[in-house]
Amino acid sequence: MSGLDGVEHKTLKVNGINMHVAELPGSGSGGDPIILFIHGFPELWYTWRHQMTALSSLGYRTIAPDLRGYGDTDAPEKVEDYTYFNIVGDLVALIDAVTGGDEAVFVVGHDWGAMIAWQLCMYRPEKVKALVNMSVLFSPRNPDRVPIPTLRRFFGDDYYICRFQKPGEIEAEFKKLGTEKVLKEFLTYKTPGPLYLPKGKLFKSSENGASSALPPWLTQEDLDYYVTNYNNKGFTGPINYYRNIDRNWELTTPWTGAKISVPVKFIVGDQDLTYNSPGAKEYINGGGFKKDVPLLDETVVLKGVGHFLHEESPEEINQHIHSFFQKFL
Repeated sequence: MSGLDGVEHKTLKVNGINMHVAELPGSGSGGDPIILFIHGFPELWYTWRHQMTALSSLGYRTIAPDLRGYGDTDAPEKVEDYTYFNIVGDLVALIDAVTGGDEAVFVVGHDWGAMIAWQLCMYRPEKVKALVNMSVLFSPRNPDRVPIPTLRRFFGDDYYICRFQKPGEIEAEFKKLGTEKVLKEFLTYKTPGPLYLPKGKLFKSSENGASSALPPWLTQEDLDYYVTNYNNKGFTGPINYYRNIDRNWELTTPWTGAKISVPVKFIVGDQDLTYNSPGAKEYINGGGFKKDVPLLDETVVLKGVGHFLHEESPEEINQHIHSFFQKFL
């Protein structure tokens, strides 16, 4: 884990679970602005290593937890313990623990972490000074469309989110393939289109050798860190987030029509499957995004970059985060 000197690891009791938190102090003089980094799937706190190093050197106190179900954080057994409310509850308790309870923090989210960050801003805007969100756009609740049946109708049963729904099924298939193969496939996926996982043919399309080499931004050492953690923990906790998509839709009925009232910068790669999903570009360019996120400062589309943009183009991402948060210091 090169370049991670000085990272402090601690376990905090938050919202009834033990949460593993990685932290790099800023200037060390106390009173440094805090950035909370929220990872996605299949990531860990470690996905933010480049951001933590760069931004702590610029005077921020950087904090990156393993979310519930991931890494060294507790993984409750029940599927329904992974709703938005549980995870946002964990993060509110974490923010209170690291600030002493009366202070807002800067937030950076990616993938599921971005979805959680949108919810955090919707329920508890007073906890967030400003947000840099990556890859996953805000998705206003549509009262007429239950999400999973809608995705099934649109993309079919082999679409990865649909394949994740049945407890135990995809985990058994992943086990057969091996953790390293599964993580490598997810982390190097750079097709600007939907991800399909047909039963018995997982990741078959990539077996022409093109995927065997790791991209320059992901070393074998990085991959090994992920593999060790996922071997210890398994995939069930992380995949339970997907199993609560319809439950989240039901629970968030009171927020139908709610807007995000926190200053936001949004960044996405033009090769990201999310940016190329139906309606995404229209939502960004047609004014819908700005309407739902009135304090949206800008949307940045990075050319030639895929889903894991903060690892693929760390310097550029670090600069975007710093220049945006500077406005609020």
